[in-house]
This record gives sequence, structure tokens and C-alpha cells, in this order.
Amino acid sequence: MVMGTGPNYPAGFRGNAAESRVAIFIDGSNLYHALRVNFGRVDLNFAEFISKLCGPRRLFRTYYYNVLQDPSQRPEGYVEQQQFLDVLRKTPYLEIRLGTTKLLQGVPVEKGIDIMLATDLLHFGWNDLYDVAVLVSGDGDFAYALQAAKNRGKHVEVAYFESNISKDLLDIADHRHLLDRSFFKDIWRARRRRVYKIRPPKRRIQQDTSLLNTPPNPTPQASP
Repeated sequence: MVMGTGPNYPAGFRGNAAESRVAIFIDGSNLYHALRVNFGRVDLNFAEFISKLCGPRRLFRTYYYNVLQDPSQRPEGYVEQQQFLDVLRKTPYLEIRLGTTKLLQGVPVEKGIDIMLATDLLHFGWNDLYDVAVLVSGDGDFAYALQAAKNRGKHVEVAYFESNISKDLLDIADHRHLLDRSFFKDIWRARRRRVYKIRPPKRRIQQDTSLLNTPPNPTPQASP
């Protein structure tokens, strides 16, 4: 298990105890779209992101859920996702859970993602594998599962974007992580650099005055 540094918690909040075991459940699709809408970028350093959510506590494991792109429907999206997953797999103590899509009136719809996340959250809680569950999602469909884990004696936290959050989740959460611009400061995978256009200096032609003062060469005379 690993420990990280994170935001401060209210005094007396037992879920912040250093010995508390933390399991993080990430709704990948929800996170991806919220990052793109709010910040226009998705190059998140997941190791740093997880460390900040975990804080000084012990990380049991992080679970990332998303739908597997269909290469026959979106070949470019499939290649891009595979590259992203290859990077994600290098994150310590992180497991990837991939669902599928089905066509509903010609529109691809995620299948099985919510069920996988809710099942893992409840299963691991019932088997006492964590003390604190951190849900990274604003989807109110997870409210009942979160409440069930809470009824089991687990502490539950919600990491959310202000523009995309269910009130039911906030009401259930023992602690909230607001994912705003300050939260993501310094945990992007690539730093944006401002590009400056460098103009070449103007060429200055200076006339050598010494050449002006030099008399013309005398006409050579024939040798005697």
C-alpha cells in the first residue's frame, strides 16, 4: 500500500487516520468529459491525482472504469484509447475495468460500466478490504451503492466537478473533494508552454569609412 499527501480534512474526521485503507473508484467516462469541458485538456497525471485524493492514508487500490472503444466503429478513437491505457497501466496499484457498448437506435451506449463499479464498491466493502471509499463521479446512479457501503460502516467520499454533480451523492458523502482548477494545479502530465515567435534581427550594413578615405590605387606603370 502507498501513502500520499492530500487536502486537509475536518478535525476529528476519522476517515483521515493514517492507518485507514482507501479504495478509489474512478468513473473514467465521467472524468474524461468533465476534464475536457472544464479545462479543455485530459492529460492528467493519474499517480499524482490518486495521491492527492488518498492524502496521508494507505492506498488499497484504485479502480478505473470505462468503455472499450470499438475499432470497427471508431478506429482512431480505439488507437488513442489504447495509447492512453498503456500509460494508465504503469500507474502503481491501479486496475482497469473495461465494459462494452451496444447500439441503441443507431447510437452507441455504454454497457455494464455502472454495474461493475457499484459491484466492486460493495464487494470490497463487504469483504472489509477498505475503510474509506472515494468515488470519482458525479453520477447519481451510484448513490444507492454508496449509501449501502456507508451503512456497512465504511466512510464514503465523493470527488466531483461543480458543473456535474448529483445532489444525492453530496448528501451521502462523509467528505467531498471539489475538483476545481486549484485541485489540478501541478498534477497535469504535460506542462503547457507558451510559444514565442522569434524574429531575426534586422541586418545592419555599416559602411567602413576607412575605405572612403583610401585613395584609389595608382595606375601601374610599365617596367623599364
